[in-house]
Amino acid sequence: MARRDRIHWAVRRALEKANWLVTDDPLKVYLLDNPEKYFEIDLGTEQLIGAEKEGKRIAVEIKSFSSSILNDFHEALEQFLDYRAALKENEENQDRTLFIAVSKQA
Repeated sequence: MARRDRIHWAVRRALEKANWLVTDDPLKVYLLDNPEKYFEIDLGTEQLIGAEKEGKRIAVEIKSFSSSILNDFHEALEQFLDYRAALKENEENQDRTLFIAVSKQA
């Protein structure tokens, strides 16, 4: 497993305090063309948390930004789009809404 993002636990605690049940940490999204392969959606310092509340299911991509904010933004956007497409293709996770969590500073 890749290293967790520095704000991972703060985001997870915030979800739990808001009565979300964390179901997957990380959330594995299996690829249709090869069911043995999957996105762990945990690339480097990023972590995806799957959560469920009152029948709603979400996935949260957690991202910290460095001093190169523009590059980090473009990387986060690219990953977000890839993850969203993978969630839509994956039957188990088609109903999840993808969010991105960033620090206030970002």
